Amino acid sequence: MHPTHARRRAAPYLLVPLVTTLLLTAAAAADPTPRVDADPQARAVAERVLDALGGAAAWDHVRLLRFDFAGRRTHYWDKQHGLHRVEGTDRDGQHYLVIENLSTRQGRAWLDGQEVRGEKAAELLELAYGAWVNDTYWLLMPYKLLDPGVHLRYDGSVELDAQTYDVLQLTFAGVGLTPGDRYWAYVDRETGLMDRWAYRLQSQPEDADPTAWLWQGWSWYGEGDHRVRLAPTRTQVDGERVLNLAPIEVSAEVPPGLFDAP
Repeated sequence: MHPTHARRRAAPYLLVPLVTTLLLTAAAAADPTPRVDADPQARAVAERVLDALGGAAAWDHVRLLRFDFAGRRTHYWDKQHGLHRVEGTDRDGQHYLVIENLSTRQGRAWLDGQEVRGEKAAELLELAYGAWVNDTYWLLMPYKLLDPGVHLRYDGSVELDAQTYDVLQLTFAGVGLTPGDRYWAYVDRETGLMDRWAYRLQSQPEDADPTAWLWQGWSWYGEGDHRVRLAPTRTQVDGERVLNLAPIEVSAEVPPGLFDAP
């Protein structure tokens, strides 16, 4: 998971490199040994981030997350039951829809409304899973600071744009699709929110400059005491690229039939 590079993959609808897995992924289920490794100061900053986002109880209460990724695809994630629905248009102009169980990696796939099977279905399921791993990290990385398999280190503070940031460095212990990636989270000391991240991918040399993006538009989503904060916009610090994740919806309920079929 990852401070970000615009490297494109051969997959027909992935925009950015794949990163660390999230809760309920098969990778996590296959290896029950990873533990959180965080020095005390890093852990304190990470816990402050979670509080600023709404707190652990509110995050645990979230059932359904719906968001778009760069206008290319729409995700629906039943966080509590590990179900995922993604749809969009591929490079050939075909509308695809995939519904999958993230724990078993089993599911169904459709192209232009017609269900596909065999190798084509397997290909679409693999791409859908990869898109979920990648895209949800772009949306939820601050919630993942203390996930199993994360090595979290406090890298000191820095002054940027008249703000003081506590910097956390994330590396990974054999989890995720690209465990050699390295991230830096910049946490505003006043608000507790992560306003930017930087990353260097495992495919890049160790002396490569990290790529940095701003996380903008932090807003509350959900209802009542179970609201959580998310940021819908990512802007590369050089201004060359903007990545939008809106519209975002957060709900404690799932509409009937959402994960059944088109």
